[in-house]
Parts: sequence; structure tokens; C-alpha cells
Amino acid sequence: MANNFDRNITREDLMRRRASLLQRMHIDGQLLFILLTIAATGLFILYSASGKDWALVSRQAISFGIGLTGMLIIAQFEPRFMARWVALAYIGGLILLGIVLVAGDGAKGAHRWIHIPGVIRFQPSEIMKLVVPMMVASYLGSRALPPRLKHIVVALALSVVPFGMILVQPDLGTSLLIIVSGGFVLFMGGLQWRWILSAVAAVVPLAIGMWFFVMRDYQKQRVLTFLDPESDPLGSGWNIIQSKAAIGSGGVYGKGWLQGTQSHLDFLPESHTDFIIAVLGEEFGLVGICLLLFLYLLLVARGLAITYKAQSLFGKLMAGTITLTFFVYVFINIGMVSGLLPVVGVPLPFISYGGTSIVSLLAGFGVMMSIHTHRKWIAQG
Repeated sequence: MANNFDRNITREDLMRRRASLLQRMHIDGQLLFILLTIAATGLFILYSASGKDWALVSRQAISFGIGLTGMLIIAQFEPRFMARWVALAYIGGLILLGIVLVAGDGAKGAHRWIHIPGVIRFQPSEIMKLVVPMMVASYLGSRALPPRLKHIVVALALSVVPFGMILVQPDLGTSLLIIVSGGFVLFMGGLQWRWILSAVAAVVPLAIGMWFFVMRDYQKQRVLTFLDPESDPLGSGWNIIQSKAAIGSGGVYGKGWLQGTQSHLDFLPESHTDFIIAVLGEEFGLVGICLLLFLYLLLVARGLAITYKAQSLFGKLMAGTITLTFFVYVFINIGMVSGLLPVVGVPLPFISYGGTSIVSLLAGFGVMMSIHTHRKWIAQG
């Protein structure tokens, strides 16, 4: 009896010491475990989706390594420090977006990257996915909530400026995510329902204006293809038709790893980027997709728990916004691949190939870890 009691004490002490060690290192163990599991899953799927391209998988693994390192470094900084210096990061991000417009590196008719030969090639708009909501959260966090009209206008301006600069690259998907993330901060800040309903009512005239004056021909064609993909089955409707065929052919259990025909026979374009979940559906079926969605659900649930426990206004706004925006990433990608939403070029988080996207997402979760692990310090400060 005494031995069992001593053993229980030892086990409890060991768990407490582990938790204390992670706390001192400013690491949230649950969040880190979920992220590592999704990262491993992503590399596993990418190997098949890329046609067994080890070089591409290796680059993705390096991006994960850089992102995880950056996440752990960011977690060491106190939320108050980040709130204090985010304005400088915001200005720097706008400068980088300006450089993209003037001398950006192009691909497929879009100029979205800054390329320093032999050093780095990155996409500044991905960085702004994190910096913009942080800037809005920092601004609102130092003011009384719910926000007044003048504060709403300033918060919207902080989001609209980078939104416009990214939209003209052109990058409709990322620009929409930028404006949505800024809107989520306002929502988390207690934005009154009359303003929310007004924004919803403004969507229709805004969409009409964008259709006639902003959207390019290929972007309009994506919307028309969404409404009727069969109208151009060998052209603009090809991606959606093949994506649906891949997901449908997988059935419940899938054809097996590396056994997908749509991707390996090159019927499915962009199989390793935006449409990678179609590869998962074909090879692992409904079961595989549900397991991935379960991992995403765990990540969102952990983010909401961190939001609930946050002890500063900036922390609550930021953690809640990162969590909700991450959910939107997943929702939009799965929606467009399955034909429920127009194709807007949003990658599947941590699964699609893309280094800058992975690093920026992990940086966001580094901010969440900081908010969670510094909460006792905030309470005392």
C-alpha cells in the first residue's frame, strides 16, 4: 500500500516537473504535440502528392524546422513586448509590400515574392497575415471596448491598406484573409451587432464593385466556374472536376498510399499545393479526411482554450483571432477543393507545399504560446 502511494507521488511529481520545465521554456506541450502531428502528416501526404519528390519534401521539412524554431523563439517574448513593437513590424511589412509592387518576383502573371538571389525568396503578404491582426489587436487593446466609431475606422484602415496592396499583386485569397483577420479582431473586441449587420449588408454592393472594377478576367472566370464547372470541363473547370473525381473515387477507406491515379497520372493540377486534400481523399478516403479534420479540431479547441485563459486584452484578442483565422483557412481550402467555394488560392495549413505560409502560421502559434505561458507573469505585472 505504501509502495503504491509512493509510486503515485513519484508519478505526480514527475508530471509536475515536466509541466514546470515546459512552462519555464514557454512551450505549451499540448499545442506543440498537435502541431508536430499535423506536420508529420503533411510531409507524409506531400511525398505522395509530389510524385515521391524527396527534394520538395526536404524543402518542406526545412520550412517546418525554421518555423518551429521561430515559434519557440517568439514564445519567449512577453505579449506586452510584442504589442509595443508590432507597429514597427507593420510599417516594415508595408514597405516590403511596396517593394513587391515595384520590383517583385513574378510567376504565372502575379508578382508576390521578393527574391534575393542565392539568399532567400519569400512572400511578404504571408507575413502580413500575422502582423495585421496583431497591429489591430494592439491598437484596440489599449482602448475601451466595445470600440467607438473612430476606433473602428482606424482599425479598418489598418486592415484595408495592406488588403489593397496585396489585392493588386494580384492575390485575392490572401487579401481576403487579411481583411477577415482584421475583422475578427473587431469581432473579438465586442463590435456591436449593428455594425456587423451593416458590414454584411455592404458585402453585396462591394462584391459588385469588385467584379466590375477590381477583379481580373481569370478571377471572374473562377467565380463562373464555381457556379458551373461543367461549362468549361477542359479549361477553367478542369481542376474542380478532377478534384471531385479524386475525392469521390477514394470512397470510405481510399485506394492506399501512393496508389492515387488522379494525382500520379497528372489529371489533378496543383496536387501538392492548393488541391492536396484531394490526394488525401483519394488515397485514404473519408476516414483519412476525417482524421485530418479531427487534428485541426484539436488545434482549434486548444486555441480557444488559450483564448479563454488569456489574462490580458491584447492576449484575448490575438489568440482568438489567430484561432478563428486558422479555422477560416481550413474552411476555405476544403470548400474550394470540394466545389463549395470559388477557387481563390488558399493553401491547406501545414499540408500544402509552401515555406513562407508554414513559417508565418507557426509564428502565429508562437504568439499563442507566449500568451499562454506568460499569463502568470501578466497577472503579477
